Amino acid sequence: MMDVGRHPRIKLMAYSEIEHVSGFIGNFHVKVRKKARYVDESECTACNDCVKDCPVIVPDEYQQGLSSRKAIYIQLPQAVPSAYLIDMENCLGNNPIACGKCLDACEKKCIDFDMQDEIVNLEIGTIIVSTGMDVYDPTEMDEFGYRSFENVITSMEFERLICASGPTEGHFVRPTDHKLPKKIAFIQCVGSRSEKLGRNYCSNICCMNTIKDTLLLADHYPEVESKVFYIDIRAFGKGFEDLYMRSKESGVNYIRGIPGDVWEDPETKSLNLSVEDTTNGKVRIHEADMVVLSVGVEPRKDMKPLQQLLTLSSNADGFLLESHPKLKPVDSPTRGIFYAGCVESPKDVKDSVTQASAAASRASIILNAGKVTIEAITAVMDPDKCNFCGVCSRVCPYHAIEPADKKSGTYPNIIQAACAGCGTCAAECTMDAISMRHFTDAQMISQIDSILERNPMEKVVAFACNWCSYAGGDLAGTCRVQYPTNIQLIRTMCSGRVDEKFVIHAFKKGAPIVLVSGCHFSDCHYISAVQWTQRRVEKLWNRLERLGIRPERLQLEWISAAEGQRFGRVMRAIEEMRQKVTEEEVKETIEILKKEEEKERAKKVKREAALQPAAAV
Repeated sequence: MMDVGRHPRIKLMAYSEIEHVSGFIGNFHVKVRKKARYVDESECTACNDCVKDCPVIVPDEYQQGLSSRKAIYIQLPQAVPSAYLIDMENCLGNNPIACGKCLDACEKKCIDFDMQDEIVNLEIGTIIVSTGMDVYDPTEMDEFGYRSFENVITSMEFERLICASGPTEGHFVRPTDHKLPKKIAFIQCVGSRSEKLGRNYCSNICCMNTIKDTLLLADHYPEVESKVFYIDIRAFGKGFEDLYMRSKESGVNYIRGIPGDVWEDPETKSLNLSVEDTTNGKVRIHEADMVVLSVGVEPRKDMKPLQQLLTLSSNADGFLLESHPKLKPVDSPTRGIFYAGCVESPKDVKDSVTQASAAASRASIILNAGKVTIEAITAVMDPDKCNFCGVCSRVCPYHAIEPADKKSGTYPNIIQAACAGCGTCAAECTMDAISMRHFTDAQMISQIDSILERNPMEKVVAFACNWCSYAGGDLAGTCRVQYPTNIQLIRTMCSGRVDEKFVIHAFKKGAPIVLVSGCHFSDCHYISAVQWTQRRVEKLWNRLERLGIRPERLQLEWISAAEGQRFGRVMRAIEEMRQKVTEEEVKETIEILKKEEEKERAKKVKREAALQPAAAV
């Protein structure tokens, strides 16, 4: 970080936050609020004189609350820039000045209580998102006694206690009596791999962090007895298994089982853990002077505002979703935005550095190219058909359509560089003023006609989105999952492209069942496009029911790219539904839709006639 701060071509804006982002790849407009530090960072020499006179004492967040800091402070020893800032929520010296002792102590007079936030507007070509992650707070897991027993600490608090720059200057002690604990118990997977907590994922770093901690204890305090209670030890990185074996050889006792309860002896403050050893099925009580909870990681709590600013997707776990897990692991679905570090998934330092290098390389390719090449699957506007309704700009998940203005006669403008080709705008446009390159209405209708040209009663028309359900079908094929071959897939970039008229046309042509399948809500590659799919299908269900057609003949399913087995199950269930549809029901459906079409045509002729000028007498 020090090198970054000194680099002549890197502008580091510390203590700042992004308020607004607009534009598209190569032309992002970013509004940044540079927060007031109330200390001139260019003049501050970090002499510490102001800190000595500050009377306010608050818990130190960097030291996990194990020590205190003043209202004027440096956030961490390696902070860049190395200058103090004032915590105005706790400072006594502002509006009006009730203290001002730090101002009197500062010889360079670099403290300014009248300093204001500064708004900086930047023109940006590419963006790399690297916001890190949060650490799980185990307070809700009351079975472990965190917050109830002082000697139950988290792995982050353990790191500060054993660190030379920590609150105890590296002397590892118990919080209650400040003595070296003789027995330490480590509990793994706290806040990870738990359906109850809604965190099914592995946090990646916890096992190796504990192994490192046990080795530190064995090196510095060989007399300390360490026990690790775990579900599985996941030491899958280079050299990690060797570290695991070194830890076991140093005398660390690994017990396969997670404690069900932790309680404290009120006199000695020692802790007791009730644990079932799953290797032999026996429940035993283990004593410990200190318990360390190996807490997992989770997405940052302020992730949602970031997603909205940058138009990004997230998966079911809350981490940001990449464009493609294998081919584009550092690209976001929004062009020109890349990921680095734990914003995309839990990672250790090595993987974070690797992804950061890849993201920097991807960004530099775009910046050096000067021009951006996009896939020819974007939307095209026909102004002659537009009625200025503005639906297209509202439904676009990438804000790639500039809204129309009927008063000035300005038609919606599609920014080709920002359009990702999901097709939601084309499906929602009631005037057919938008078409999709290579996924036009005529092409989709032709595919439906081709599928139902022969033996339509034996066919199922299935619309599958490119990134999830269609990829799930590919996985089912490679895994040799059996499913009926009479289910004919029509690939779309997104399920949001499936227009109502495609479904109705399929029923007119004699389709017994129509399936619309796409991404799960939590991992849609086109952010919110799948929500419009849901609304459109629900609207179609109501329409079919109103016409006397069974809504069950239109099915909606969410299948991810990793769910090959689910793809097979869904297709087999759809085939069972198809077999229950009779030929008489299909013929009746065709007649109902023909009559509705004739009524709509008659209404259209009547409306057009009403708009014609009266004939001259």
